[in-house]
Amino acid sequence: MVMAQAFLALLSGLATIALLSLGMTTLVGKFTPGWAAGQGRPSPGAVVVQLGSTLLIAAAGGYLTAVVARANPLVHVLALGIAVLALSALSALQAKGTQPILFQLSMVAISPLGVLAGGLLRLRVLGIL
Repeated sequence: MVMAQAFLALLSGLATIALLSLGMTTLVGKFTPGWAAGQGRPSPGAVVVQLGSTLLIAAAGGYLTAVVARANPLVHVLALGIAVLALSALSALQAKGTQPILFQLSMVAISPLGVLAGGLLRLRVLGIL
């Protein structure tokens, strides 16, 4: 039972991040097609929107993971943070050369920080922190 709940907690966090990222990418592509091209140097507005949305989306995934993982939410949030770090690093490696390296590193770093922030927010709401 504990393993199933741990799996469900991580899956819910990853699914939340994936679905919200897909929705955000669709919205950005629809309303600002120049930003979604992904070629060359991104504009400052695109950088702010992408970093901000990545932080908020990751925080939502971390928060939901902490909600579902009732037994030990911090451990599950940290596990999700490691998984998100690995996935975003793989994504940055795949996009190598298409965007500036500093932007890619920022995207890799901000995702697990957002997950941790969302999980800590949930712990704060519960009165644990």
